[in-house]
Amino acid sequence: MLSLKLTGKVPFTEVYCHSLVRDSDGRKMSKSLGNVIDPVDIMEGITLDMLNDKLKQGNLDPKELEKATKYQKTAFPQGIPECGSDALRFSLIQYTTGGGDIAFDVKVMHGYRRFCNKIYQASKYCLGNFDKAAEAGNKFTPPSTVTRTGKETLAEKWILSRLTKAIKATNGALEQREFSRATQVLYNLFYDQLCDVFIENSKAIISDGTPEEAASALTTLYNVLETALRLMHPFLPFITEELWQRLPRRSDDKESIVISQYPQFIAELQDDESETVYDLVLGAAKAIRSLLAEYKVDKGKLVIQTQNDTAHATLNQELLSVKSLSGKNWAAIDIIGASDSAPTGSAVNAVSTDAAVFLQLEGDINIQEEIKKAQAKLKKAADGVSKQRKLVEADTFKENVSSAVQEEEHKKLADFEAQQSNYEKTIQQFETMKLGR
Repeated sequence: MLSLKLTGKVPFTEVYCHSLVRDSDGRKMSKSLGNVIDPVDIMEGITLDMLNDKLKQGNLDPKELEKATKYQKTAFPQGIPECGSDALRFSLIQYTTGGGDIAFDVKVMHGYRRFCNKIYQASKYCLGNFDKAAEAGNKFTPPSTVTRTGKETLAEKWILSRLTKAIKATNGALEQREFSRATQVLYNLFYDQLCDVFIENSKAIISDGTPEEAASALTTLYNVLETALRLMHPFLPFITEELWQRLPRRSDDKESIVISQYPQFIAELQDDESETVYDLVLGAAKAIRSLLAEYKVDKGKLVIQTQNDTAHATLNQELLSVKSLSGKNWAAIDIIGASDSAPTGSAVNAVSTDAAVFLQLEGDINIQEEIKKAQAKLKKAADGVSKQRKLVEADTFKENVSSAVQEEEHKKLADFEAQQSNYEKTIQQFETMKLGR
């Protein structure tokens, strides 16, 4: 009412009400129960002893004081770690599903503190590369707008397409007041797609690519990072402002991220075809990491067998990206065609109908144990085939589902069938190895 009297304007036209907040034991947060958490304690951190002392300063009933003290010892045995205001804000926003009660958990907030640290580290990596370019006499100058130059590598086309889709999804979620969905989209974009994939891939492009490819990668890094910071600003206002201020300026930038334009969908950046092609690269790298981790192999020798000419050409062309995304525990990664003989004495991981990855096993391994592992995977793949085939052959599916969805589900069936076939081959290879001993 005071704002209305002073300005003549209603301060808010819309108020969002969140669900009931409960503690980690499922009890309603209430001062009378002593389970309310001071936001400052989450932002700055607090020891268990200090939490207990705060309880004693109130006027809780002795029985409730005893219960509350016991709850704090169970819920916060090490106290509450410093999470910061951004992590607290992001956590509370992602809780607002519009559905059931909120199960409050400080561990979730500390997890988002690590997310904030990831944002800082990613920004530091990008800024470091901009500085290196300047030291080499190639001062980085940001483009005036986020556009395609036509010189992007496949990895760049992929991340730019994911970026514009994230922009569209975030704006759509905000319009629908689905704040939790918006945070999920942004988390996946920054953590899973920018940090875990494109930044890792960019290291190889910048160090081993041509000068033109390296310059293009820097531009894409800038475009994605700068846009992502603006996208995340309403949810993480402090760290995004701080890091955005450190970035090189576009020609028409505002003095603060607060008054910068919120990102809008850029249709020309959407590239479904490049996403599909690059997903094969990601699948191959994931399969390599999975095999190396499962068999605890250091400097393993791997072979990717492609099943068609398109996949063969793609993986040969993007072999540098595959190696960059596959970690450091491999000694060699080779690519063979469908007509070539698959390596014997190997474990296999099916990427899709397009390719499979073989890890050559050496030394003393428990063959019978490996056969059991492969049989378990075979059963899972066979169950997937059975379930997926039942779905696509159902009359209601054929009659009521769009052709695009039908095509996608049939592809899933083909991928399960490829996995089943490859695990059968793996078991055959292990059986042969067992007979040869």
